[in-house]
Amino acid sequence: MADKKSKKVRGRTPMPHQEAAERAHNFGEVALGYSREQALIEAERCLQCKKPLCREGCPVNIDIKGFIGALVDDDLHGAYDIIRKTNSLPAVCGRVCPQENQCEGMCVLGKKHEPVAIGRLERYVADAFMAESACEEVTDLDTCALTRADRKVACIGSGPASLTVAGYLAGRGLKVDVYEALHEPGGVLIYGIPEFRLPKTVVAREIDGLKKLGVTFHTNWVGGRTITIQDLFEQGYDAVFVGVGAGLPRFLGVPGENLVGVFSANEYLTRVNLGRAYDFPNHDTPAYRGRHVVVLGAGNVAMDAARTALRMDAKSVTIVYRRTEEEMPARKEEITHAVEEGVRLSCLCGPVLFHGDNQGRLKAMTVQKMRLGEPDDSGRCAPVCIEGETEQLKCDMAIIAVGTRPNPILLEATPELELTRWGYIAADPETCETSIPNVFAGGDIVTGAATVISAMGAGRRAAAEIAKRLL
Repeated sequence: MADKKSKKVRGRTPMPHQEAAERAHNFGEVALGYSREQALIEAERCLQCKKPLCREGCPVNIDIKGFIGALVDDDLHGAYDIIRKTNSLPAVCGRVCPQENQCEGMCVLGKKHEPVAIGRLERYVADAFMAESACEEVTDLDTCALTRADRKVACIGSGPASLTVAGYLAGRGLKVDVYEALHEPGGVLIYGIPEFRLPKTVVAREIDGLKKLGVTFHTNWVGGRTITIQDLFEQGYDAVFVGVGAGLPRFLGVPGENLVGVFSANEYLTRVNLGRAYDFPNHDTPAYRGRHVVVLGAGNVAMDAARTALRMDAKSVTIVYRRTEEEMPARKEEITHAVEEGVRLSCLCGPVLFHGDNQGRLKAMTVQKMRLGEPDDSGRCAPVCIEGETEQLKCDMAIIAVGTRPNPILLEATPELELTRWGYIAADPETCETSIPNVFAGGDIVTGAATVISAMGAGRRAAAEIAKRLL
């Protein structure tokens, strides 16, 4: 038997992708997923550590060593069961979670070699597995619990945090109703993340499983307007979970920001994703189409907006960012994909003025040249203006992707809710309970814009506490 220390470590199994020149003009999924053979080869790279640090890096504490071990044994059913014990949306997480900063970032193999492709393996297991029953698909239980008529829970918002709460509690026999402001459930999974990164059929499958389990979705119900927390308690709900996200866009305050052709990333992506403008003419949704597009910001949302604009027939798409590419907060994979597809990066530039024509339509933007100064509170070097150095960029569409903040509708309708100094809901980090007894909150409305998996982690903590109290 060969000495393990002398054994050559195989490189990470590449993920098949659409070619950049082809995918830049369609909304088909970019990453095509592993085949069975590729998944088994990658799974065999796992060291099966005695102390698997990867699990510590997972916000929902998936038994990563366990599910990969089952996959090595060619036990797809067992691998899926292990994942679903703590993760109710594995097909989603395998696609959009920043594994490089979480589980894969803690992988022991990654200290000297490429880490195991944990996210890709999770996606493979979720996609390949066909559940034997709806109950098994959406909960961590083998059988469905009988629904109890004397206990019910309401979720306001239908994003990843609320979906996690609903699946966990419904599997334990609690009646769960989910109230969503838009006309389709899924939250940011539907309106925010583009089809080429997260196909809507994947989200629909997860939601259909919840419906089969007994979860009821009520669409076009706006928390704080058409339904309030007090209304829900008066209707007999025993607990309420608030998972409304933080979807109100931030703007720059730059002159000309009100010109025709200047959009927030939230509005632009919602029109294209939720309205299915990417699937014209099957869905005849109006969507503004720019020929020369600039995107302000460099996070994942900015990358999504830039790559979407490219697919909506823009002739040029440029990301304008105040720092360098090294400081961009987006996932490295998303930046690489964007550049491969033809998105340009204009770094060390900040917008100072939007120019319009005589009809009030955007025609150009002036940017201030910058350099990096000393690190700021975020640990990144702060951009400093270079006096007198500006440049004008031709553009007929600008998408602002510089962050979000809480929508005040529900918060103003519930003054008893204690807020943090940043305006988010204050919640106990262990139980997710708010200042109102039996009202829980999690996801972006508590943390600010974060990841899908962190929202799911909060949903799981809240659901566990609710189940403890009601069952």
